[in-house]
Amino acid sequence: MAEKEIDEPSGVETTGHSWDDIKELNNPLPRWWLIVFWITVAWSIGYWVLMPSWPGINGYLKGTRNHSERANVTEAVAALDAQRADATRRLLTAPDMQAIENDPDLQAFALAAGESLFGDNCATCHGAGGQGFKGFPNLNDDSWLWGGRLEDIRQTLRYGIRSGHENAHLSIMQAYGAGGLLPRETVDDLVHYVRSLSGEEHDAAAASRAAPVFQAQCAQCHGTEGKGDQSQGAPNLTDPIWLYGGDAATIRETLWNGRAGVMPAWEGRLSEEEILALAVYVHSLGGGE
Repeated sequence: MAEKEIDEPSGVETTGHSWDDIKELNNPLPRWWLIVFWITVAWSIGYWVLMPSWPGINGYLKGTRNHSERANVTEAVAALDAQRADATRRLLTAPDMQAIENDPDLQAFALAAGESLFGDNCATCHGAGGQGFKGFPNLNDDSWLWGGRLEDIRQTLRYGIRSGHENAHLSIMQAYGAGGLLPRETVDDLVHYVRSLSGEEHDAAAASRAAPVFQAQCAQCHGTEGKGDQSQGAPNLTDPIWLYGGDAATIRETLWNGRAGVMPAWEGRLSEEEILALAVYVHSLGGGE
């Protein structure tokens, strides 16, 4: 048997290994470390016996507790659905927005669900905060093309705008120039007239020439004073709110080529309670009507 080597300065046995004349000492592990190590070993054995562990060819070792996270998740989802069932029923039977607002718990439920649905389905076009982009309405203001009552918003969400659904909102902004309905110079004059309605800088003479043209071609939708008509989705031309822009070039483009933006129909994609919750959330963004 080889004689044990003791390191003289420390008095500790060596392992027999050395690197660059530096000898490795055979110090024992700290007692606390060994205690923790054996506790983890005992814990792992207990876990192996009680809980699902080793995979096999035809399944896995289920453990004596027969624990299943899949079953736990299914149970938790069922419990959540049961918890939401009453709030969903009350939401669907609420007669109007006032009834929802008078029930703080119901309103909180609808707003939370609506905010989540908005982020998943609407934020791409309208922005995360509903601020909108060019061609996509800002939902934070109080200007509503098709009405801002809860039922109006609900109908817009359900059927869409020019979506192809038989009940969708439908309006047509004519392409007065590209369609050959008006000559170029008349379209240019109409640009000045439209800008005059909202108090923007314009050529008064051109606006005067276009006034009778507006009454003949545009007033049936936008009204004789240009204040719009929600029943037709015709925007108010007298305020500073513009869907595509109020500068002269953009208005001319609108008059020349027309506009026909599409709002998809969410019926069939979202449930009735989801559409209603989303309508409540959208209504809250701009104050509704």
